[in-house]
Amino acid sequence: MSTPVIEMQAITKVFPGVKALSDVSFDVRAGEVQALVGENGAGKSTLIKILSGVYQADGGEVRLAGKPVHFTHPVQSLLAGISVIYQEFSLLPERTVAQNLFLGREPRGRFGLIDEAAMRRETRRVLDLFSSGARIDPDRLVGELDVATQQMVEIAKAVSLDAQVIVMDEPTAALNDTECAELFETVDRLRERGAAIIYITHRMREITRLADRVTVLKDGEVAARFDHVPEPDAIVRAMVGRDIADFYAREATEAELGAPVLTVTGGGNARLKDIALTVRAGEIVGLAGIQGAGRVALAMALFGEEPFTEGEVVLDGKPARFRSAREAIIAGIGLLPGDRKKEGLVLMQSVRDNGMLTPRAFAPLWASHKRNANADLTRIDDLLDRMDIRAASYDQEIRGLSGGNQQKAIVARWLSMNPKLLIFIEPTRGIDVNAKAGIYHLMRDLAREGAGILMISSDLPEVIGAADRIVVMQAGRITAEFPRGASERDIMHAATDDAKDAA
Repeated sequence: MSTPVIEMQAITKVFPGVKALSDVSFDVRAGEVQALVGENGAGKSTLIKILSGVYQADGGEVRLAGKPVHFTHPVQSLLAGISVIYQEFSLLPERTVAQNLFLGREPRGRFGLIDEAAMRRETRRVLDLFSSGARIDPDRLVGELDVATQQMVEIAKAVSLDAQVIVMDEPTAALNDTECAELFETVDRLRERGAAIIYITHRMREITRLADRVTVLKDGEVAARFDHVPEPDAIVRAMVGRDIADFYAREATEAELGAPVLTVTGGGNARLKDIALTVRAGEIVGLAGIQGAGRVALAMALFGEEPFTEGEVVLDGKPARFRSAREAIIAGIGLLPGDRKKEGLVLMQSVRDNGMLTPRAFAPLWASHKRNANADLTRIDDLLDRMDIRAASYDQEIRGLSGGNQQKAIVARWLSMNPKLLIFIEPTRGIDVNAKAGIYHLMRDLAREGAGILMISSDLPEVIGAADRIVVMQAGRITAEFPRGASERDIMHAATDDAKDAA
């Protein structure tokens, strides 16, 4: 067994009133992926910030290649060969790919001037190490790149620094299925090159696909260590003390289902064809399919962003084909977007303000035009209370909340409009396992109160566990329908080119 590249021994960190880490030991070896998992607040971020020099430990020792090190600044850890890729990228959008890769260490030519040609050549060499790197132009502005390509630039930056240790913090949080597959290939290549990789994720399937070993943190302590990748149930039990099966609320019974709140017949537009879909009151319908199958396009058509141009739509017994999101919202449709930070929240505003965004925008169109501001505040606070949002105050900026609490704030916003249909796009993306359970039970509670719910998720076990019925799409069409608990194999068969009725 090789000597660890990084050893963190008996690490302790105390903040005022909080012991964030207590006697935590952790290591990672060259050429391996060590998964670091735990709920939000378990201590993962604190541990990584100590490794990278953002924080200094109050006790314990960090060893790099067997030698004690003490970083007091992130630049020191970077120069030592430790690169951390955070969820929030450290790239400068107004600079090129090449300029970002060599920021602060640009190659110099005559008279000490930056050698642009050499920087471009070296960037090209690094990018070509990866299968998807060939499509990245070194002269392209980073701000013009999609999220997946920016992720690759961050990884290329770490490689250009010749990093021995690469930390990836929730790297797939904003990636689609195809982009995730490319990232996994890149991780495999980095492992082959001898990099020691610390991989932080809440997704069990990523752990199964990538990890060699797993360390679980809980309440600032090591809850479990696995020298192999166990079944997901074992990891979840170590994280939160219960089995995966307990995370999903029981399915709706036939007696609990009401009349259809949504019926689409022959729905179509430039991206969709002959859509036939029904969602009943009290029902959670899961929408499955591979990237580009048309799931999000269907959500946008229902929400009026990319309207249907063909077919009929009936909402709560009334014909409806919405030409804008404004019309859809007024009629009683709410949408939880796939990227909550970019599409669902104003991060610099308070929790309360975010909860009231939609009511404020459409207040003149409500039945009563004489709204009482105090009554509105009381109502939104009551809804935020109902969502069990954990915040010091509803006046605090929402960016300081965990992902799960941010999701709940968006749901509270829609509940103030008494929606008939709620569309959830990737409802648990980027949130921890326990927070996921809260979202699943919240969806079930909303369904029991009479709402119809359409859930779009790239996490197939989530769709199978949380939905009452599963509708599968491929190439803009619905190809199959399954009851809750259907097998992944059958669903994927209907979602891919193997589906015989896809034409």
